[in-house]
Amino acid sequence: MSFFKGKKVLIIGGTGTIGQSLLSYILREGPEVVRILSRDEHKQFELREKMIRYPNIRYLIGDIRDGDRVARAMEDIDYVFHLAAMKHVPSCEYNPYEAVKTNVIGTENVITAARNAGVKRVIFTSTDKAIAPTNAYGASKLMAERLIASAQYNSGGHATIFAAVRFGNVMGSRGSVIPLFKSQIVENRRITVTDKTMSRFMMTLNQATELTIKAMKTAQGGEIFVLKMPVISLKELAEVVIEETAKKININPNSVEIAEIGLRPGEKMYEELMTMEEAKNAFELPDMFVIPNVFLKRNLSYPNAVEANHSSYSSDRGPVAGRHELLAMLKESELI
Repeated sequence: MSFFKGKKVLIIGGTGTIGQSLLSYILREGPEVVRILSRDEHKQFELREKMIRYPNIRYLIGDIRDGDRVARAMEDIDYVFHLAAMKHVPSCEYNPYEAVKTNVIGTENVITAARNAGVKRVIFTSTDKAIAPTNAYGASKLMAERLIASAQYNSGGHATIFAAVRFGNVMGSRGSVIPLFKSQIVENRRITVTDKTMSRFMMTLNQATELTIKAMKTAQGGEIFVLKMPVISLKELAEVVIEETAKKININPNSVEIAEIGLRPGEKMYEELMTMEEAKNAFELPDMFVIPNVFLKRNLSYPNAVEANHSSYSSDRGPVAGRHELLAMLKESELI
Protein backbone atom coordinates (compact mmCIF):
# COMPACT_ATOMS: atom_id res chain seq x y z
CA MET A 1 0.00 0.00 0.00
CA SER A 2 1.31 3.46 -0.87
CA PHE A 3 2.60 5.35 2.16
CA PHE A 4 1.01 8.69 1.23
CA LYS A 5 -2.23 7.38 -0.28
CA GLY A 6 -5.20 9.22 1.22
CA LYS A 7 -2.94 11.17 3.61
CA LYS A 8 -2.62 14.90 4.28
CA VAL A 9 0.91 16.23 3.80
CA LEU A 10 2.45 19.62 4.56
CA ILE A 11 5.68 20.69 2.82
CA ILE A 12 7.14 23.75 4.52
CA GLY A 13 9.40 25.51 2.04
CA GLY A 14 7.75 23.51 -0.71
CA THR A 15 8.49 25.92 -3.57
CA GLY A 16 12.23 25.20 -3.39
CA THR A 17 14.06 22.67 -5.54
CA ILE A 18 13.83 19.78 -3.06
CA GLY A 19 10.30 20.72 -2.03
CA GLN A 20 9.06 20.51 -5.63
CA SER A 21 10.82 17.19 -6.12
CA LEU A 22 9.16 15.80 -2.98
CA LEU A 23 5.81 17.14 -4.16
CA SER A 24 6.09 15.28 -7.47
CA TYR A 25 6.98 12.04 -5.66
CA ILE A 26 4.15 12.32 -3.13
CA LEU A 27 1.51 13.14 -5.77
CA ARG A 28 2.23 9.84 -7.53
CA GLU A 29 0.97 7.98 -4.43
CA GLY A 30 -2.44 9.66 -4.34
CA PRO A 31 -2.52 11.83 -1.19
CA GLU A 32 -5.77 13.45 -0.13
CA VAL A 33 -4.10 16.87 -0.03
CA VAL A 34 -0.62 18.41 -0.12
CA ARG A 35 -0.26 21.85 1.41
CA ILE A 36 2.65 24.04 0.31
CA LEU A 37 3.65 26.66 2.88
CA SER A 38 6.17 29.30 1.79
CA ARG A 39 6.60 33.04 1.87
CA ASP A 40 7.46 33.51 -1.82
CA GLU A 41 4.28 34.52 -3.65
CA HIS A 42 5.91 34.51 -7.09
CA LYS A 43 7.32 31.00 -6.70
CA GLN A 44 3.91 29.80 -5.55
CA PHE A 45 2.37 31.31 -8.67
CA GLU A 46 4.94 29.53 -10.86
CA LEU A 47 4.38 26.23 -9.07
CA ARG A 48 0.60 26.56 -9.36
CA GLU A 49 0.91 27.07 -13.11
CA LYS A 50 3.25 24.10 -13.41
CA MET A 51 1.02 21.78 -11.32
CA ILE A 52 -2.33 23.10 -12.53
CA ARG A 53 -3.71 19.62 -13.25
CA TYR A 54 -3.51 18.62 -9.57
CA PRO A 55 -6.59 19.84 -7.66
CA ASN A 56 -5.35 18.40 -4.34
CA ILE A 57 -2.55 20.95 -3.83
CA ARG A 58 -3.16 23.91 -1.52
CA TYR A 59 -0.91 26.97 -1.68
CA LEU A 60 -0.42 28.78 1.63
CA ILE A 61 1.51 32.02 2.01
CA GLY A 62 3.28 32.23 5.34
CA ASP A 63 6.55 32.30 7.24
CA ILE A 64 7.75 29.74 9.80
CA ARG A 65 8.70 32.67 12.03
CA ASP A 66 4.95 33.13 12.53
CA GLY A 67 3.88 30.39 14.94
CA ASP A 68 0.16 31.05 14.51
CA ARG A 69 0.42 30.69 10.73
CA VAL A 70 2.34 27.43 11.04
CA ALA A 71 -0.28 26.11 13.46
CA ARG A 72 -3.13 26.90 11.06
CA ALA A 73 -1.28 25.31 8.15
CA MET A 74 -0.76 22.12 10.16
CA GLU A 75 -4.37 21.45 11.16
CA ASP A 76 -5.42 17.84 10.37
CA ILE A 77 -2.04 17.06 8.76
CA ASP A 78 -0.52 13.55 8.89
CA TYR A 79 3.05 14.14 7.67
CA VAL A 80 5.28 17.22 7.64
CA PHE A 81 8.45 17.91 5.65
CA HIS A 82 10.28 20.92 7.12
CA LEU A 83 12.55 22.30 4.38
CA ALA A 84 12.37 26.06 4.97
CA ALA A 85 15.60 27.79 5.99
CA MET A 86 17.96 30.64 5.42
CA LYS A 87 20.65 28.74 3.50
CA HIS A 88 23.24 31.10 2.06
CA VAL A 89 26.40 31.25 4.18
CA PRO A 90 27.25 34.94 3.45
CA SER A 91 23.68 36.08 4.13
CA CYS A 92 23.60 34.26 7.46
CA GLU A 93 27.06 35.58 8.41
CA TYR A 94 25.99 39.16 7.78
CA ASN A 95 22.51 38.71 9.30
CA PRO A 96 23.02 36.08 12.03
CA TYR A 97 19.93 36.81 14.08
CA GLU A 98 17.76 36.60 10.97
CA ALA A 99 19.19 33.09 10.54
CA VAL A 100 18.29 32.34 14.16
CA LYS A 101 14.72 33.57 13.70
CA THR A 102 14.17 31.38 10.63
CA ASN A 103 16.31 28.31 11.30
CA VAL A 104 15.98 28.04 15.09
CA ILE A 105 12.81 29.81 16.21
CA GLY A 106 11.03 28.72 13.02
CA THR A 107 11.90 25.08 13.74
CA GLU A 108 10.57 25.39 17.29
CA ASN A 109 7.32 26.78 15.82
CA VAL A 110 7.09 23.71 13.57
CA ILE A 111 7.66 21.37 16.54
CA THR A 112 5.05 23.08 18.71
CA ALA A 113 2.45 23.12 15.94
CA ALA A 114 3.10 19.45 15.08
CA ARG A 115 2.62 18.32 18.68
CA ASN A 116 -0.55 20.35 19.14
CA ALA A 117 -2.03 19.13 15.83
CA GLY A 118 -1.24 15.46 16.53
CA VAL A 119 0.91 15.11 13.39
CA LYS A 120 2.20 11.55 12.90
CA ARG A 121 5.68 12.32 11.52
CA VAL A 122 7.94 15.33 10.97
CA ILE A 123 11.15 15.20 8.91
CA PHE A 124 13.59 18.10 9.22
CA THR A 125 16.27 18.72 6.58
CA SER A 126 19.69 19.65 7.96
CA THR A 127 23.12 20.11 6.40
CA ASP A 128 26.72 18.93 6.62
CA LYS A 129 27.56 22.48 7.71
CA ALA A 130 25.88 21.73 11.06
CA ILE A 131 28.85 19.51 11.98
CA ALA A 132 31.59 21.42 13.83
CA PRO A 133 30.06 24.65 12.45
CA THR A 134 32.28 27.58 11.56
CA ASN A 135 29.50 29.88 10.37
CA ALA A 136 26.13 31.21 11.51
CA TYR A 137 24.25 29.05 9.02
CA GLY A 138 25.78 25.81 10.29
CA ALA A 139 25.40 26.84 13.94
CA SER A 140 21.73 27.68 13.47
CA LYS A 141 21.05 24.35 11.72
CA LEU A 142 22.89 22.48 14.48
CA MET A 143 20.65 24.17 17.04
CA ALA A 144 17.61 23.21 14.96
CA GLU A 145 18.83 19.58 14.94
CA ARG A 146 19.06 19.71 18.73
CA LEU A 147 15.51 21.05 18.92
CA ILE A 148 14.27 18.14 16.80
CA ALA A 149 16.12 15.69 19.07
CA SER A 150 14.69 17.38 22.15
CA ALA A 151 11.19 17.27 20.66
CA GLN A 152 11.44 13.48 20.54
CA TYR A 153 12.80 12.74 24.02
CA ASN A 154 10.62 15.40 25.66
CA SER A 155 7.49 14.38 23.78
CA GLY A 156 5.51 13.39 26.87
CA GLY A 157 2.14 12.02 25.83
CA HIS A 158 2.53 13.19 22.22
CA ALA A 159 2.97 10.42 19.65
CA THR A 160 4.61 12.52 16.92
CA ILE A 161 7.81 11.04 15.47
CA PHE A 162 10.54 13.60 14.77
CA ALA A 163 13.67 12.85 12.72
CA ALA A 164 16.24 14.67 10.58
CA VAL A 165 18.20 14.13 7.40
CA ARG A 166 21.61 15.67 6.71
CA PHE A 167 22.34 16.76 3.17
CA GLY A 168 25.54 17.52 1.39
CA ASN A 169 25.40 19.95 -1.53
CA VAL A 170 22.46 19.16 -3.81
CA MET A 171 23.28 19.57 -7.50
CA GLY A 172 21.12 22.18 -9.17
CA SER A 173 19.45 23.41 -5.99
CA ARG A 174 19.17 27.10 -5.24
CA GLY A 175 22.66 28.39 -4.40
CA SER A 176 24.44 25.57 -6.23
CA VAL A 177 27.80 26.65 -7.69
CA ILE A 178 27.26 24.84 -11.02
CA PRO A 179 24.88 27.37 -12.66
CA LEU A 180 27.24 30.12 -11.51
CA PHE A 181 30.20 28.39 -13.17
CA LYS A 182 28.25 28.04 -16.42
CA SER A 183 27.24 31.70 -16.54
CA GLN A 184 30.80 32.81 -15.73
CA ILE A 185 32.14 30.71 -18.60
CA VAL A 186 29.63 32.13 -21.08
CA GLU A 187 30.00 35.74 -19.99
CA ASN A 188 33.61 36.10 -18.84
CA ARG A 189 35.58 33.01 -19.94
CA ARG A 190 36.71 32.96 -16.31
CA ILE A 191 35.34 31.14 -13.28
CA THR A 192 36.07 31.91 -9.63
CA VAL A 193 36.67 29.23 -7.01
CA THR A 194 37.57 29.68 -3.37
CA ASP A 195 40.30 27.02 -3.35
CA LYS A 196 40.96 24.26 -5.89
CA THR A 197 41.82 21.75 -3.16
CA MET A 198 38.46 22.19 -1.41
CA SER A 199 36.24 19.09 -1.20
CA ARG A 200 32.51 18.74 -0.74
CA PHE A 201 29.86 16.06 -0.39
CA MET A 202 27.54 16.27 -3.37
CA MET A 203 24.30 14.49 -4.19
CA THR A 204 21.77 14.62 -6.99
CA LEU A 205 18.25 15.92 -6.50
CA ASN A 206 16.91 12.38 -6.88
CA GLN A 207 19.22 11.15 -4.12
CA ALA A 208 18.14 13.97 -1.80
CA THR A 209 14.48 13.22 -2.48
CA GLU A 210 14.87 9.48 -1.95
CA LEU A 211 16.75 10.01 1.34
CA THR A 212 14.05 12.33 2.67
CA ILE A 213 11.22 9.98 1.68
CA LYS A 214 13.03 6.97 3.16
CA ALA A 215 13.56 8.86 6.41
CA MET A 216 9.86 9.73 6.55
CA LYS A 217 8.85 6.10 6.03
CA THR A 218 11.38 4.40 8.33
CA ALA A 219 12.03 6.84 11.20
CA GLN A 220 11.44 5.40 14.65
CA GLY A 221 12.04 8.66 16.48
CA GLY A 222 14.93 11.03 17.06
CA GLU A 223 17.31 9.71 14.38
CA ILE A 224 19.48 11.58 11.92
CA PHE A 225 19.73 9.94 8.49
CA VAL A 226 22.89 10.49 6.43
CA LEU A 227 23.11 9.32 2.83
CA LYS A 228 26.39 7.86 1.63
CA MET A 229 27.33 10.26 -1.11
CA PRO A 230 30.28 11.01 -3.38
CA VAL A 231 33.05 13.40 -2.42
CA ILE A 232 33.69 16.00 -5.12
CA SER A 233 36.92 17.90 -5.68
CA LEU A 234 36.18 21.54 -6.50
CA LYS A 235 38.99 21.54 -9.06
CA GLU A 236 37.56 18.44 -10.79
CA LEU A 237 34.05 19.91 -10.78
CA ALA A 238 35.25 23.18 -12.30
CA GLU A 239 37.20 21.38 -15.03
CA VAL A 240 34.28 19.11 -16.00
CA VAL A 241 31.84 22.03 -16.17
CA ILE A 242 34.33 24.00 -18.30
CA GLU A 243 34.84 21.10 -20.72
CA GLU A 244 31.12 20.40 -21.17
CA THR A 245 30.07 24.05 -21.39
CA ALA A 246 32.87 24.79 -23.86
CA LYS A 247 31.51 22.05 -26.16
CA LYS A 248 28.05 23.61 -26.13
CA ILE A 249 29.16 27.16 -26.89
CA ASN A 250 31.93 26.02 -29.24
CA ILE A 251 34.97 27.52 -27.53
CA ASN A 252 38.37 26.14 -26.55
CA PRO A 253 38.19 24.97 -22.89
CA ASN A 254 41.78 26.12 -22.46
CA SER A 255 40.57 29.69 -22.99
CA VAL A 256 38.66 29.58 -19.68
CA GLU A 257 40.63 30.65 -16.61
CA ILE A 258 40.08 29.20 -13.14
CA ALA A 259 40.79 31.95 -10.60
CA GLU A 260 41.19 31.22 -6.89
CA ILE A 261 39.71 33.94 -4.68
CA GLY A 262 40.23 32.42 -1.22
CA LEU A 263 37.82 31.23 1.46
CA ARG A 264 34.88 33.44 2.35
CA PRO A 265 34.21 34.16 6.06
CA GLY A 266 32.82 31.03 7.69
CA GLU A 267 33.80 28.63 4.88
CA LYS A 268 35.64 25.35 5.47
CA MET A 269 38.06 23.44 3.28
CA TYR A 270 36.07 20.24 3.78
CA GLU A 271 32.75 19.18 5.28
CA GLU A 272 31.63 16.46 7.70
CA LEU A 273 28.35 14.53 7.72
CA MET A 274 28.94 12.52 10.90
CA THR A 275 31.30 13.08 13.82
CA MET A 276 33.43 10.38 15.41
CA GLU A 277 31.29 10.59 18.56
CA GLU A 278 28.08 10.08 16.55
CA ALA A 279 29.66 7.18 14.65
CA LYS A 280 30.18 5.24 17.89
CA ASN A 281 26.42 4.75 18.18
CA ALA A 282 25.46 4.79 14.50
CA PHE A 283 24.08 2.06 12.27
CA GLU A 284 25.37 1.53 8.76
CA LEU A 285 23.04 0.48 5.94
CA PRO A 286 24.04 -0.16 2.32
CA ASP A 287 23.07 3.37 1.27
CA MET A 288 23.11 5.44 4.46
CA PHE A 289 24.06 5.87 8.10
CA VAL A 290 21.47 6.21 10.86
CA ILE A 291 22.50 8.14 13.98
CA PRO A 292 20.13 7.30 16.87
CA ASN A 293 19.15 9.71 19.61
CA VAL A 294 21.26 8.56 22.56
CA PHE A 295 19.00 10.29 25.09
CA LEU A 296 16.14 7.94 24.24
CA LYS A 297 18.12 4.79 25.21
CA ARG A 298 16.12 2.63 22.79
CA ASN A 299 17.19 -0.62 21.17
CA LEU A 300 16.53 0.32 17.56
CA SER A 301 16.97 -2.00 14.61
CA TYR A 302 16.88 -1.49 10.85
CA PRO A 303 16.85 -4.09 8.06
CA ASN A 304 20.37 -4.97 6.82
CA ALA A 305 21.98 -2.63 9.36
CA VAL A 306 25.39 -3.21 10.94
CA GLU A 307 27.37 -1.26 13.50
CA ALA A 308 29.12 1.69 11.85
CA ASN A 309 32.89 2.11 11.93
CA HIS A 310 33.97 4.37 14.76
CA SER A 311 35.26 7.13 12.53
CA SER A 312 33.94 10.45 11.28
CA TYR A 313 32.40 10.76 7.82
CA SER A 314 34.34 13.60 6.25
CA SER A 315 34.95 14.88 2.72
CA ASP A 316 38.71 15.11 3.32
CA ARG A 317 38.92 11.31 3.58
CA GLY A 318 38.05 8.43 1.35
CA PRO A 319 37.80 8.22 -2.43
CA VAL A 320 36.94 11.28 -4.50
CA ALA A 321 34.45 10.77 -7.34
CA GLY A 322 36.17 10.24 -10.67
CA ARG A 323 35.49 12.35 -13.72
CA HIS A 324 33.12 9.79 -15.27
CA GLU A 325 31.03 9.51 -12.09
CA LEU A 326 30.90 13.28 -11.74
CA LEU A 327 29.88 13.67 -15.37
CA ALA A 328 27.11 11.09 -14.90
CA MET A 329 25.77 12.95 -11.86
CA LEU A 330 25.74 16.25 -13.75
CA LYS A 331 23.90 14.67 -16.68
CA GLU A 332 21.37 12.98 -14.40
CA SER A 333 20.69 16.38 -12.86
CA GLU A 334 20.38 17.91 -16.36
CA LEU A 335 22.98 20.52 -15.49
CA ILE A 336 25.13 20.03 -18.57
